[in-house]
Amino acid sequence: MAFLIELWQFLKARKKFWLLPIFIMMAVFGGLVVLSQGSAVAPFIYTIF
Repeated sequence: MAFLIELWQFLKARKKFWLLPIFIMMAVFGGLVVLSQGSAVAPFIYTIF
């Protein structure tokens, strides 16, 4: 949790709020990769790409 607080403080101090959507999408895609490994959802995930 300290990482997220430190990341938010960095974004706020440096006025780099445009990086926030990039981090969110990377987290979403990372979660999809973790959840889709060896599951029945994998064929549906592959159709997105």
